[in-house]
Amino acid sequence: MEAPTLDVGNVGIGSIVKDTAADIEGFRRQVDEIFGKVDKLEQRTNEIEQFYLSTSKKQLGISKGSSIVKDKDKDKHIPSIKKQQQDASRREAAAAKRMQELIRQFGTILRQIMQHKWAWPFLEPVDVEGLNLHDYYEVIDKPMDFGTIKNQMEAKDGTGYKNVRELCTDVRLVFKNAMKYNDDKSDVHVMAKTLLEKFEEKWLQLLPKVTEEEKRQEEEEAETQLDMQLAQEVAHAKMARDTSNELYELDVHLEDLRELVVQKCRLKPHVTYKCVSSRPTSCVWFAEGVSNTTHKFVKWFCINILTSGTLG
Repeated sequence: MEAPTLDVGNVGIGSIVKDTAADIEGFRRQVDEIFGKVDKLEQRTNEIEQFYLSTSKKQLGISKGSSIVKDKDKDKHIPSIKKQQQDASRREAAAAKRMQELIRQFGTILRQIMQHKWAWPFLEPVDVEGLNLHDYYEVIDKPMDFGTIKNQMEAKDGTGYKNVRELCTDVRLVFKNAMKYNDDKSDVHVMAKTLLEKFEEKWLQLLPKVTEEEKRQEEEEAETQLDMQLAQEVAHAKMARDTSNELYELDVHLEDLRELVVQKCRLKPHVTYKCVSSRPTSCVWFAEGVSNTTHKFVKWFCINILTSGTLG
């Protein structure tokens, strides 16, 4: 088909170019805005996708059906992620306080052992040099004594015991070191073995409370993880809905813009023109007097956005 030829008649080329350039700049700004929104929506979509891929791989010991609550029910019943984090912090603080109470009760056991008449060899670090125990550090990997344990229990710089079982391990180490280094028939070995037996008897009295607390903490941790998972599902479900709505609005906006550009590009009854190529944006009245950057933009816009439109 032969391309139409430009009949300027009473129409000024300069006026057409000037008006068109202004329109093009307006379209460019709108498309730049759309691109900015598309980039953000793409990042958000990737985040949502990664979350659900991760969720499918990390089921928290519950069936898939029971872990996914309907979106509308989630919004009503599941607290926000921030609220879940606050609740988790409060539970952790309460658990730490309960554990410190168990450590305090363990301290009573420790004092009873330290007051025993045979406890004196274990109250302070072994005097390796004074006793000429040249091979002590070759035999004993981790020296321990009641004085060191007591100091760590009373530490205020954050280095203190966080769990009562850590205390129990160190007390046992005091006696096991002594039994390991000293001969079975030696007084220190016998004293250590005797005190270890007494300690184990007292530890068994406290152990049920320790076990109960550990079970409680384990259950609370599992509950916290589940609550956080559900809260994240709520947040990402809402994010997915919002993203879908924004994509729809963006699509409508883009279609409106396309229609507007199509109308702007349609030929007026008294104006005909000749294109220098088969692309609608290569028309003389666009090419003349318009900056190279603007001209390239219009070519791109019409080729990529207006391909479904009809010009002329």
